[in-house]
Amino acid sequence: MIDINKIREDYKNVEKDLRKKIDTISLEEVKDWDIEKRKIGIERDALKNRKNVVSKEIPMLKKEGKDVQYLLDEMKEIGEKIVSLDEQYNELDEKIFDFMAALPNIPDEDVVAGGKENNKVVSVYGKKPEFKFNPKDHVTLATELGLIDYERGVKLAGQGSWIYTGLGARLEWALINYFIDTHIKDNWQFMLVPHMLNYDCGFTAGQFPKFQDEVYWLDGTCRKDGKFMLPTAETALVNIHRNEVLKEDELPKKYFAYTPCYRREAGSSRVEERGTVRGHQFNKVEMVQYTKEDDSDRAFDEMLAKAEKLVQGLGLHYQVSKLAAGDCSASMSRTYDVEIWIPSMGIYKEVCSASNARDYQARRGNMKYKDSEGKSHYMHTLNASGLATSRLLPALLEQCQNEDGSITIPEVLRPYMGGMEKIERK
Repeated sequence: MIDINKIREDYKNVEKDLRKKIDTISLEEVKDWDIEKRKIGIERDALKNRKNVVSKEIPMLKKEGKDVQYLLDEMKEIGEKIVSLDEQYNELDEKIFDFMAALPNIPDEDVVAGGKENNKVVSVYGKKPEFKFNPKDHVTLATELGLIDYERGVKLAGQGSWIYTGLGARLEWALINYFIDTHIKDNWQFMLVPHMLNYDCGFTAGQFPKFQDEVYWLDGTCRKDGKFMLPTAETALVNIHRNEVLKEDELPKKYFAYTPCYRREAGSSRVEERGTVRGHQFNKVEMVQYTKEDDSDRAFDEMLAKAEKLVQGLGLHYQVSKLAAGDCSASMSRTYDVEIWIPSMGIYKEVCSASNARDYQARRGNMKYKDSEGKSHYMHTLNASGLATSRLLPALLEQCQNEDGSITIPEVLRPYMGGMEKIERK
């Protein structure tokens, strides 16, 4: 949620910033609603104060034997007026809340306007692998090596589903364990969170109300008293301290979780979405950090570096892109994507988004901390994949393939694969 004070102070400048993300936006109406609401609030509070004063005077005047009927008549009139003003105030308050809840976060000053066409590559790790043979694509490799059963996955759950089998399941699990162990060594707290979440989780994360139809609801429709399947562990982790006030010395809080992620989107027959590249369910380890405002940028750099370190440990070629405002999610002020090279596609695919929501999610979830002087501040929240596997595994298979059709297992994964160095066709 954007701070309403920013709109009060300079709504035109907020409009200008938001136009980096969305083409058309006008805040004049909500500004006028806010002015009217405050005027009503002042009038209502003055009447309430008058009512309190007179209410104390009436018994005293009665005791003195004076006529108080005119005051009783005034109290009745004031009471009716207060009820009317309360209704007007609450109606405006609800309209303002709904309007503000639908606004995206304000992009950081250094984030350029526009969509993905304005994304900028900021760093590249390693070189694109070169093969002295005709390399195979990940679907062929996974099928020939018996790592993934695509056909039976579709039979079980429809398009956009697959089954990791045998060594494929072990390789997938090895990646997840490698991520988990690395985060634990870095003193991040491991969390296993619920997969079924309530509406408030989606609202706090900034996914609702705008994107409430993009998740799986347990009863098929969005209900504020219903539950949905988490699209990412961030939706759970960023709600852990909802409606809480922490102490300054408790920050930063560093959490990570492993979960499957459930998305309504699915793959297509296009080459860049074949196999496990896009599906209804995939595995991901997610990091979330709660910080003070002045620690927010450090936390962002730390989380991006952690994600990069994981890919570097696998020895895979990738690039990092700074996203333009329109390509950042609605909740985020800035996002950098770690994008893995998939040779058969000839393109890079995102395996990690590192993002800073600033105080946007904290305002929606009422998450604060008190400084040493007892003053309350909204926390900053950040998230980063650490990492998602459904695109990482295809890149690993293709970048690590050998001429005989085998796959060289990255050294960091071998302890989780029983010391195995290669996956070979039987």
